[in-house]
Amino acid sequence: MKIAVCMKQVPAYSEGNIDEKIGVIIRDGLLSITNTYDMSALETALRIKEKIDNVEISVFTMGPEKAKNVIIESYSMGADKGFLISDRYFAGSDVLATSYTLMQAIKSVDKFDLIICGKQTTDGDTAQVSGSLAKWLNMQNINCVTDMLEITKKYIKLKSHINNRYIVYKANYPLLISVEKSIFTPRMPSLKLKMQSKKKNIDIITIENFEDKNKNNYGLKGSATKVKRIFPSERTKKQDIFQDTPEKTSEYILNIIDVLKGEI
Repeated sequence: MKIAVCMKQVPAYSEGNIDEKIGVIIRDGLLSITNTYDMSALETALRIKEKIDNVEISVFTMGPEKAKNVIIESYSMGADKGFLISDRYFAGSDVLATSYTLMQAIKSVDKFDLIICGKQTTDGDTAQVSGSLAKWLNMQNINCVTDMLEITKKYIKLKSHINNRYIVYKANYPLLISVEKSIFTPRMPSLKLKMQSKKKNIDIITIENFEDKNKNNYGLKGSATKVKRIFPSERTKKQDIFQDTPEKTSEYILNIIDVLKGEI
């Protein structure tokens, strides 16, 4: 069984510069981490590998050279193969261009039985890439997965939380799913695997590896979304801390509410 996990490197904090001309975050110099939802996606793949024999996990991440750290971290947790999708033509991609690029990259490597994505990324929060990727790949997909109920070599049984309802699905492969952070707590890296991870090979995928080499379909040129205006939100720099008895604390909160009502 072959599993692909799509992961992304995101800024570790929300402060940063913005290119107002093209409407994208300037990521140079920002401390980056692996998207938390994607860590749960990797953990889901690893749990499946523990239950079924002959499972191979391939991690795909799209970004600059430093995004290799996502794959190195994945190796230290138990992933088998890693692919960095990196080319200057991919810069500035929106959901449409990102999902199309991922599709081209995945198809250039192999046919996968199961593709796992995190529900969303903490820098974009669109939660649309997984569904778009499934559409490009012409695969059935299940979003917002909260529990893995049963896993076999032929099918998987999952629970999903959508529109305040829990839905149980039983689906055959091939299949693409997106998972919530709560599905599994990511494991700590293995010391042994961590020592081996930096020596493992990371394959670089560029536009030259794609079936579609039309540069107009990627990056800013291939993005249907045009950002009219982008700006950082205002941050609260000072916060009051109030500590007292429950009665006085309640009175303090009610006074704040009365003040806010007067301002509306």
